[in-house]
Amino acid sequence: MSLHLPKLERRPELDALRGLFLVWMTLTHLPTRFADFVNQPIGYVSSAEGFVFLSALLVGRLYIRDLISNAQGVRAKLWKRSLKIYGYHLLMLAFAFTIAAALAVHTHKAALTNLLDFYLAHPVEAIVGSVLLIYCPPLLDILPMYVTFLFFTPLLLSASVRWGWRKILAASGLIWLLAQFGLRDHVHNAIVAITHLRIPLQETGAFNLFAWQAVWIAGLYLGAKSATGHMPLKRVPGWGIGVAAAVCVFFIGVRHSWLGPHLTAQALGISLDKWQIGWLRVVNLICFTLVFYWLRRYVVRAVSIEPFLTLGKASLQVFCAHLFFVFVGLTLLYGEVEQLHGLTAITLIAATFAALIWVASNEVRKKRRDRESKRRSVEQESKPTIAPPAAQAMACAEQQP
Repeated sequence: MSLHLPKLERRPELDALRGLFLVWMTLTHLPTRFADFVNQPIGYVSSAEGFVFLSALLVGRLYIRDLISNAQGVRAKLWKRSLKIYGYHLLMLAFAFTIAAALAVHTHKAALTNLLDFYLAHPVEAIVGSVLLIYCPPLLDILPMYVTFLFFTPLLLSASVRWGWRKILAASGLIWLLAQFGLRDHVHNAIVAITHLRIPLQETGAFNLFAWQAVWIAGLYLGAKSATGHMPLKRVPGWGIGVAAAVCVFFIGVRHSWLGPHLTAQALGISLDKWQIGWLRVVNLICFTLVFYWLRRYVVRAVSIEPFLTLGKASLQVFCAHLFFVFVGLTLLYGEVEQLHGLTAITLIAATFAALIWVASNEVRKKRRDRESKRRSVEQESKPTIAPPAAQAMACAEQQP
């Protein structure tokens, strides 16, 4: 299949946005009082949804064009990337099951013990289940979801080229709907029956993958469409943006309990649930995306700065590093205290972001050196081979009669 595609421009602001979501996620996960201020402050939109959506958008944008001409190469690249992320996941599990678990046992830290209680009670089943991406302790459940979605992405992109996006979006919507009515429970029961790993449903991770796949596929769709010059969000009329903005304001009011006792997260319940991506949350996410896209010119100016740019370019390494400091923060908790405050909290946040910027900077420099090395290798291979003067003289002498 051949298509005339517009030139794909580099969009550093997308890296910056991913960096912003990582900063937001880090502040949310660190056990300090700052987490209360950054936990869904602009309605029912979290850093996790933004990070997953934007990651999918970047994948769709970068690979849909290459897939049209080199499907096998794209599959190899994405599966290699999926395997790399899986390797990082195993490293984080190794840290959690050794150092963090030892600290939990010897210090009796409730925060750590609660995170790893199933592993501490059933270590063999936990290790096998975690390697199979079935057992996912809290905080360590995003990477397994990412690995799963990325593994199936080449098949989804190939299907989009062959059959178009409508069928894929319809199937994704149906799976999301089934997820609201217990699809995850049925699949979990089947997996337990097949593997004989008695891992409770609540230990398989907070994210309902059958609901969250809709966030990933929406990102893939918009990324692929933007790469081919057909961004659907451009077709939304001005009145539609106005309605979306009003809806966003409504959900901000609900989030902060400004609209009375009958319009709160508790009253609306599962329809706003983050882990299930309830239907009201879907409405909020769609409206937020529309408003965000309409304001993109101003958003780009606000976020296209350091350290967001550097953090976004090394998102995988930064994500894993931030988890380490979250575990450090949990070890600093004592007694019934659930959040750090004062100088301890400020020191933890400062040390965390100093380390994250250092990790990201090192990774960016490494990638830059690798690109320069590859560029020099290509240039050397493309240069014509010139024989040394002595060899040229001998060749000329042999050719003379």
